[in-house]
Order: sequence, then structure tokens, then C-alpha cells
Amino acid sequence: MIVSWDWLKQYVGLQVAPEELEDRLTSCGLNHEGSRKVGTDLAIDLEVTSNRPDCLGHLGIAREIAVLYDLPLKVPVADPETGPPISAGEARVELQAGDLCPRYTARVIRGVKVGPSPEWLVNRLRTIYQFKQGTSWEPVNNVVDISNYVLLESGQPLHAFDLSRVEGRKIVVRRAEDGEQLVAINHKTYALDGEMCVIADQKRPIALGGVMGGADTEVSEATTDLLVESAMFAPLSIRSTARKLALFSDSSYRFERGPDPGGVDFASQRCCELILQLAGGELAEGAIDLGSHPAPRKPIVLRLSEIERILGIVIPAAQVERILVALGNMLTDKNVDQLTVIPPSWRRDLSREIDLIEEVARIDGYENIPEDRQVPICASNRSREDRVTERVHHTLVASGFDEVITPSAVDVQMASLFTLWSKQNPLQSKVPMLRGANQLRISLVPSLLNVRRTNEKVGVEQIEIFELASIYLANSEVERETWHAERKLLGLCSGRGFFELKGVVEALLLKLGIDSPLELSDCADPFFRSGYAADLQLKSERLGFIGEVSDAARKTIGLRGPTFVAEICFARLLSGAVLTPSARSLSPYPTVDRDFNFEVEERVRWADFSATVQQAAGEYLESIEHLETYRDKDRLGAGRKSLVLKVVLRKSDGTLTGEEAEKISAQIDAACHKSHGASLRA
Repeated sequence: MIVSWDWLKQYVGLQVAPEELEDRLTSCGLNHEGSRKVGTDLAIDLEVTSNRPDCLGHLGIAREIAVLYDLPLKVPVADPETGPPISAGEARVELQAGDLCPRYTARVIRGVKVGPSPEWLVNRLRTIYQFKQGTSWEPVNNVVDISNYVLLESGQPLHAFDLSRVEGRKIVVRRAEDGEQLVAINHKTYALDGEMCVIADQKRPIALGGVMGGADTEVSEATTDLLVESAMFAPLSIRSTARKLALFSDSSYRFERGPDPGGVDFASQRCCELILQLAGGELAEGAIDLGSHPAPRKPIVLRLSEIERILGIVIPAAQVERILVALGNMLTDKNVDQLTVIPPSWRRDLSREIDLIEEVARIDGYENIPEDRQVPICASNRSREDRVTERVHHTLVASGFDEVITPSAVDVQMASLFTLWSKQNPLQSKVPMLRGANQLRISLVPSLLNVRRTNEKVGVEQIEIFELASIYLANSEVERETWHAERKLLGLCSGRGFFELKGVVEALLLKLGIDSPLELSDCADPFFRSGYAADLQLKSERLGFIGEVSDAARKTIGLRGPTFVAEICFARLLSGAVLTPSARSLSPYPTVDRDFNFEVEERVRWADFSATVQQAAGEYLESIEHLETYRDKDRLGAGRKSLVLKVVLRKSDGTLTGEEAEKISAQIDAACHKSHGASLRA
């Protein structure tokens, strides 16, 4: 925000040097970015954070200065004289897009004389715009310059239309139609779409709501009748429109952050009053005011003891009251222990007790808090969820995976691909969070595949990624207790292979102390390649899914290479994790390895087969490792395969003899033959 030194002195009696003021503003949160002389004035550039749109006008900055130096604030009174009211045929407004424009006001001024702006007005604007643009600046005319002046004064954008050039003298606030075009006042043509808010007349768009006016109705020397617009526009809509069109203005900058909803009418009257003073004319009595007015603010209770507890210093109650009232808060109740205030409409960042404490500390001065002051703190342990999350991250990163964070919204096509968690239609957002993406995801898989596709397009073929985030499931009408169910999942995407990804999942379970064997059962979903997908279970309870993306799904998404995904319910990991480490003595005796090559029918699953081996091997089994699955119709026959595995045996109380190892091998052979019809290959 660029402010004028001379302009600020209209509202507050500054008796300090500019350098001192710049330092004081910096210490209270308005960082000084730089200053420069413009003529006889001084332009001061201040950094305003996004939660303080009230400081995007000279009045807001002046209010901060008045509080800092305990000076009175001179707020201009907007009370213009009025003539006859607006007649039915003189001007009309229809608000069709209340979601994009919550409130729209219009006033009519008759018989103005458009001409040059007076020197004082030109000087005020030149200080700002010449510093901002870095080049010389020229005024437009008295009406346009006044609307810019009020914007820079109050932070509320306005626009003046040449009413005689508004077709039918009717304003319609609506969504743009796809394919419509607007020639803006910068004389560039912009193509519009249905997500944009336009101010239209009975024939065409005449302004882009909250961003920029149109050339067809701009004020010129021939203008005699004005319609002065002051409105509130939805920040998300303004941000989206400005970025789509690469069209940024002082108005869009402020509407993106949300100006004072209670200042709409003040800015309108202030603008009209200045127009009457500088351009003459007659203001019609009353205003056209459509839409919703701001809801009353809720009171906040500030306990004085909390100030000392949090800041570590005592600030007198009288000083606390002075600061809060000077900032615009309305004091509704007080006693020796606490104050109750209602925040002003322009301070939407004030909603909690801690916000008020921060304001008191900021204005009183952080430098007043001694460096050696000990603020009492309460030691706490990390939550179980935090500890499990950290272990998941460390394990997956150590396994070669990178974490990604993706949006919660996907497009319709991606949302419909993977529906194993829910067959119901996804929840939809009214306003797309991304272009074309308005479906709240019911799985992390589509988001991960989007990331993989993007990386493949730029030549990154080998990428292993994971995400720990929420999905959103619509509840059934019968069982609905809340409007949606939010579930946290762990999603993995890899190009290594099915068994490699399964091994990563098993390693994760091991790191979390979950010693229950991972159970797999057939998963027949068209998203996965047939025979290369499984439901994951722990103790017969559903854990998630794993599988290879089918060729058809890869083609639909636009993936090149083989892709494997897994998705796990985080709640199961959280409940089953054993975070306290346990230890057992390591056997000092050597291992005995035995390799097996079994021929089995295709229907035999590795999970069942390995469970049989584990049971047959008994107490001396240390590990089972799957080495290979081999298929050859000529050598093995149709519908048969070969499972190659390694069994590691070890005793804890002595060396395992060859006879003992052979006996265990025979037990494994017999058990596999009996349970699965397996035969050892030579």
C-alpha cells in the first residue's frame, strides 16, 4: 500500500518525522518497503498482509497511526445534499448473481459537468500513481479521479457509469455467457466465461464486476448523468477472473482480500459528495441497494489475566481499553477482570481472545516485553497420530518415495475412475477450486496419477510418490448424521512392480510394529489389470487395495509406462501401530537357506501359499522371500505356474543341523502338496 505523507495529515495530526513513523509502523506489522519524494510530497510504501485489507486505504493507515500516538482520527463525514428520488425509468438494477456479488448499491447524479480535476486532487493521486508506476502520470477527469481518490482513501473500489450510455438505463449483475466479449477501459478486448461476474445492461456486458469497467460506458466530457456503483464481490470469483484474463487492477487487488462490508455505503456517499463539489449536479435521494447486509459481529471477551499469562507483562486495564476502542472495537461491558468488545466490520481478522491480545501487544509495542521475561509454558507430548505420521514419512522416504500434496478436487473423469471406497456420487463444490475440477475426491489414486502423468510429460519416467491426506465420502440418506464423512488415507504410486510395492507396504507395517501378516484376496475391479490386484487385510479387516493400473485406465489417463498403486486406511495403521519398541536377543548361530521351486495351478495365491510354508516350517523359520513367479505354457502347461521362494531357518539355542533342515524342507514339501497340490520342480 502506497500512502501520501500530506494525505495522511488530513486525518491525523502528525508531529513526528517520516523516518520515525516508518519505523513505528514497521514495528506494529506494516513493514516499510521504501519512500520517495514526489514533488513536495512523500510517497511511503508499506507492506500490508492479506488479513489486513482495512489498511489498503489512507483512512486505515491513519487509524493505525492515531492509535500508536494516541491522537484523534478525523474521519470525513459523508452527507451529500440530495434532490428528488430516483424515478422508475431513470435507473434500475437487477441482481441475478448473488453468489458472485453479495451486495450491489447504486446512486444517480444528474447534470454533472465533467472536466479537469483540481490541483489538490491531482497532487494526491500523482503521489501514489507516479511512485507506483515509476513514470509520469496524468489525470483522467474529475469524476474518474474522484472514484480513484475514494478508493485510495477508504479502500472500497467504486465505478461511475455514463448512465445515458447504459442501454435501457438498467443494470443487470449476472454471470457472463460463454463467448461474450468486453472491451475494457484499457481498450483491450477480453473473452469471458460463465464463472465471471459482469455488470451488463439490457444488451451487453458493460463492466467486469470488481475488476475493470468497460469502454462503452466510461465517463467522458459529454457525460451528464452518472450511476455510481459501490458493491461487494466474492473474493474467489475476483481472484479467478483476474488470473484467467491476466487483468489486475487496484479494485481486483482489494476485492480479492475483502474490503470492509460495512463501508460500501460510506464510500458511495463520499464519492457522490466529492462529485457534487467538483463536478456539480444533483444527487437523487436514496440509493438502490440489493443483496445482503453484513451480519452483526459476535462479542469477544478478553480476560486481563490472559494478557499477563501470554505476554509475560502487565498492561494496565485503562491502556488495554484505550487501544481496543481506538482500533474501532465497541466496548459493551467491563469489570475488574475482563472486557467485552464487538470488533468493527473492517477487522474480520478479530474473532478470538488471542486476536485481541495480539492487537494490544502490537500497539503497546513488542519492544516493551523484556528479553529475559519467562513466559510460563506447559510441556506436552506429541500425539499418537503425529508419531505414526512421522514414522510413515520416514519409512517411505527411506524406501525411495517422495511426498506430494495435491488438491482435494478432481475433475469428473478422474473422480469416476477409482471408486473402491464408495460407489456413491462424489460431493461437488459450487465453485471449482481448479479449472474444471469441482468433484471432492473419494480416493487419492486419481490425484497421484495426475502427478505421475505430469512428470512423464516432462521426461521424468521413474517417480515413486506418496500422499497422506483426506478423502470425502457422501453418506447415505438413511444413515446420514453429518453431511459428509472425511477419511484419511495413505496413497502410494510406483513404477517398480507389484511385489516391490507390496514389499514397501509390508516394510511400513513392520516399522509401525504391526506384526500381523498382511492378507491378500482377489480384487476384480476394471481399474486394475486382471490378476494383478488385491484387497489388503489385517486380521480379516479391510486395510486397503494394491494393484497394477489396467491398460485401458492408463490410456484414459494418459500414462505411458506400467503403474502400480496402493491405498491404505490410515485409521487402521493408527490403531494397530505399536510405538513402544520391544527387543529380543539375536541368535549368534548361522542361518540355513533353502530354495524351493514349486509348480502349482494358476489359481493358487502367494498369500495362501506362503502361509502354508510358514506353518510347516515351524519355530525355526526366520523369513520367507518370494523370488520369482514363472509361467511357460510349453514347459508347464496352460493354467500352471512356478513359484520360486527362499526359506531362511535359524535356531536360537544352537546350530541347525543338516538333518534338521532337511526334515523341515520335507515338511514344507508335504504341506504344500497337501494344501495346494504343489510339486517340487527339479
